[in-house]
Amino acid sequence: MEPINLNPRHSTSEVPGKCIKCLAEQEIDKCLLELLRVEGENKELEQRFETLISFLQSPESQRLRDKSEELLAEGKQVTLKISFEGGEPKYELKTS
Repeated sequence: MEPINLNPRHSTSEVPGKCIKCLAEQEIDKCLLELLRVEGENKELEQRFETLISFLQSPESQRLRDKSEELLAEGKQVTLKISFEGGEPKYELKTS
């Protein structure tokens, strides 16, 4: 499965921001719509959907959301990389 990259941002007067939770929920909605459109099975899409659900339900989710908000407040660009390795989800917060 390709890693999932979520890029949260603060709201400005011109652009509405989105937190990691909102972005993950948006990706879940996209996956669900695509799963409903696809005929037959799509294992990669199903795994992506399950990985996002797992992230939102994990205790790690709140910690990563708090950390990303802190980094955004410092003016940094943040990316949360969600991947699935060795049967387990892996979360990595990157800044630039």
